[in-house]
Amino acid sequence: MQTVEFEHFPLAPGDWVLDLGCGEGRHVISAYVAADVHSVGVDLSLADLVTTREKFADFDQPGNTAKSFSLSSASALALPFADNSFDKVICSEVLEHIPDYRGALREIERVLKPGGLFCASVPRRWPERICWALSADYHEVPGGHLRIFRGNELRREIESLGFDHYHRHWAHALHVPFWWLKCLFWSQQDSNWLVRQYHRLLVWDIMEQPAVTRAMEKIMNPVMGKSVVMYFRKGAAS
Repeated sequence: MQTVEFEHFPLAPGDWVLDLGCGEGRHVISAYVAADVHSVGVDLSLADLVTTREKFADFDQPGNTAKSFSLSSASALALPFADNSFDKVICSEVLEHIPDYRGALREIERVLKPGGLFCASVPRRWPERICWALSADYHEVPGGHLRIFRGNELRREIESLGFDHYHRHWAHALHVPFWWLKCLFWSQQDSNWLVRQYHRLLVWDIMEQPAVTRAMEKIMNPVMGKSVVMYFRKGAAS
């Protein structure tokens, strides 16, 4: 389930791409597959990094020396990279989990080269508020969501660090009812019939990419996309 659209976040041969908070690897692997780039994933969770490494085995191109793939366990507040190290930085569905998210944004600005591109995505405000209303456990679990962002306010915060915003879209509208159902039946979510059937629908959609659901989600995303996705370019004098 890819949130970043590379048509708005073009990867050039030789780019160093950082996926900050890479989780189980959807974007760090996608970037590696999409272009001849050096794709680097960072996350605090060793378990997630192990899963990412296992998933990557199916996509590895050891004979292609024009690209590379690496993973690191590190804090978003103290990245183990020099200033101006990366051409592109992705931070997808991460900032809502970090107590000092502003510190993480400053680290992103530090490691990104002048003129480099940054993509940030966070849960959209109104679908997220319904999730919080339906279940406290949804966001109060360890590592859960600490805040609900207003998209325009986050955009202005990022711009204040010397970034220019150039595009925005929404993503994953079909996943919104699924999370509402999970929250509504939180204690029985693994066994509830509705949750399981909707999950089957989502897996089918991701694996098969049928035209009907792809068209439905494209129409629904501006109205109820679960994620707001924003793209920025770092100014030369930031």
